[in-house]
Amino acid sequence: MKAVVLLSGGLDSATTLALVIKEGYTCHALSFNYGQRHSVELTAAKKVAASLQVAEHRIITLDLAWIGGSALTDTRIAVPETPTEGIPVTYVPARNTIFLSYALGYAEVLGAGDIFIGVNAVDYSGYPDCRPEYIRAFENMARLATKAGVEGVPFKIHTPLIQLSKADIIRTGITLGVDYSLTVSCYQADVQGHACGKCDSCRFRKEGFTSAGIIDPTIYQ
Repeated sequence: MKAVVLLSGGLDSATTLALVIKEGYTCHALSFNYGQRHSVELTAAKKVAASLQVAEHRIITLDLAWIGGSALTDTRIAVPETPTEGIPVTYVPARNTIFLSYALGYAEVLGAGDIFIGVNAVDYSGYPDCRPEYIRAFENMARLATKAGVEGVPFKIHTPLIQLSKADIIRTGITLGVDYSLTVSCYQADVQGHACGKCDSCRFRKEGFTSAGIIDPTIYQ
C-alpha cells in the first residue's frame, strides 16, 4: 500500500506519519517551502522523515508570500502572542487546498489512493480548512476532478487526528516512538528551531504536554 502524507515538521504531522507507517503503508512524505516565516520547520520535517524511515520525502517550493494576508507569510503582520477572536491572522489563505491538490496529483501518479493530513478540529486555531466538512468536500472534488476518480478508483483523504485533543495526539505519538524533540510547531521559531512560547501553536503544544503528563522537549526562547 502506498500513501502520500503531508509533513510540516510539526507535532501533528509527525504523529500522523508515525500512524500511517504503523498501518503498513509505504509512505511518500510531502513538505512545502511556501514562504513561511518559520521555514525552520522544513529542517524538522527532514529529521522526522529520516527518523521514521519514509520511502521518499520531497520538499516542494512555491510562493504564497506574494499573496500575503497571513502573519505566517507576511512579516509586516505580527504573529499574535495572546488569544484572539475569530479566525486568526495566522490563517494562510487556501493553504490546505493548495497542499492537498499537490498531494492529490502526486498520489494519482504514484497509484496511491490514500492521502493523510494531520489536521485537527479540537485543539486548533479555528482554521476553516481543518474542519471535517472541508475534508469531505475536497474528497468529493478529487473523485470528480481526476482520471482515477472518474474511472472508479476513489481517493480517500484520511484525518486520523481530527477529533483528538492535543494531549491524546501526544500520548499516541509517544506509544509510536515519535521523537517530539525533532519537531517544530512555533509560528515564529528562530533559525535554531527555538520556540517563542507565546503564539497559538506554542500554547496548544505546551498545554498538550502538560495535560498528557509528559515532559515537553521543546526549547523555548
